[in-house]
Amino acid sequence: MDERLFQQLIEVNYLTTENAWRYRTILRFFYIQHERLRHYLFPEEVYKFLKQSPHFYKYTLEQLQQDLNQLVEWKNLIPRQDMGRVTTIEEFKRKKFRYQCTPYTVEIERMVVSLEEKGDSFGGSLERTLFDRLLSSLMKITSKESVHKLSPENLFSLWEEMYDNFRKLAENATDYLAHLESEKVEEIMMTEAFVVYKDSLTKYLRNFMTSLQRTAFRIESLLSEVEEDFIEEVAEKLAVYYQSIPRLEDKVEKETVIEKYLNQWQSISAWFLGQERQESDMAYLQKATNETIRRMTRFAQRLGEKHHSFKSRRKDYLHLAKWFNSCSDIKEAHLLSSCVFGAFHTRHLYADTKTTEDIYAEVWDEHPTKMTLKPRIRNYREKTRPSAIISRQREKEKTMEKFIREREAEQKLIEQVVKNDRIILRELSSKDPYIRKTLLYWISKCMGSKDLSAKTDVFVK
Repeated sequence: MDERLFQQLIEVNYLTTENAWRYRTILRFFYIQHERLRHYLFPEEVYKFLKQSPHFYKYTLEQLQQDLNQLVEWKNLIPRQDMGRVTTIEEFKRKKFRYQCTPYTVEIERMVVSLEEKGDSFGGSLERTLFDRLLSSLMKITSKESVHKLSPENLFSLWEEMYDNFRKLAENATDYLAHLESEKVEEIMMTEAFVVYKDSLTKYLRNFMTSLQRTAFRIESLLSEVEEDFIEEVAEKLAVYYQSIPRLEDKVEKETVIEKYLNQWQSISAWFLGQERQESDMAYLQKATNETIRRMTRFAQRLGEKHHSFKSRRKDYLHLAKWFNSCSDIKEAHLLSSCVFGAFHTRHLYADTKTTEDIYAEVWDEHPTKMTLKPRIRNYREKTRPSAIISRQREKEKTMEKFIREREAEQKLIEQVVKNDRIILRELSSKDPYIRKTLLYWISKCMGSKDLSAKTDVFVK
């Protein structure tokens, strides 16, 4: 385990400390100027920016200097002494500094800005072109001829492009599906405005599924056919080039860099192929997208039914009223009512007593069936009459005598085939089924034991 995991990151203290609003404002100004390629700032510039806000109307230059010193102590800022000409004794005593934000601070602020822009909802997208670009990169990476022709620099660039496309594909797809499953989106799906939005969203998801199905199988075949030795060779070439890049900090060991690239390749393989009998993330993405399409279709259908239920049926009822008004008598009106509204107070009884297999037979041709309906009461029990106990002793004795006679006959048959405590199969003359079944049963019991022996349930003299 990396020892850096046990170290405290003091660079993020400014986000949660008591005066975080002051430190965050200062470092956000440094970050904005850093993005504009202004890396060194004087305290006066920072103070001028802060005084533009009403929250800093009582803020003094001495307080700013204390905050800058605290940020330097937390390793958020790097002080650089200005060696230019000083104009006053105060400046000479103060040792005029200008400050630069550290790389850690730049990345932390970049992350905070992205979180602020994202808000509470997920972002992401389903880009179809990422599959094609990833497939193109994998075809070049897994081809021995193309890898040998590429220079180390081009190979490194190709690998970075491939992994960047895979990372964007996995992250954006996961975030977008999570966005569609969020509570806010489900609330929007309940409104009538979703009906207009549904068609474009469904088309967007189906186009993504078409691209996924077209390229996913080719990517799976490439990943499953490539040899591990070849990927290890590519990872070693990448590590050699990575170490050849001049850096001022401590040099990373070659084995660590190789392991990094092998882990990246393993992540891509696991995402498309799965691992240890687990479903691949690609298959899960496909199922989740299909389920999202079905869910949106159901929402749209419910909205349509709801909208249709509120539609006025005044004209329909007037038309029906004219039909009823044209009926000659009440009997005809009852017949019309049964056709329009159905039969009232009907009871359906089912009896499984069909006597013919003819599918064209009418129910009127069948014989009537009598059914006894039991009351639906919890304590209901059928009435029973007490009956006398009948003795079955004679039947039992006859059955036992028959069983004993059969056992004695079987015993005699077994004794006939045993000669000198042995049974020689090729010399058997008896064709009785009991003999064959018994001998085959004994042989199977012997073959199932380690010492090829077994106990029988027939006593042989």
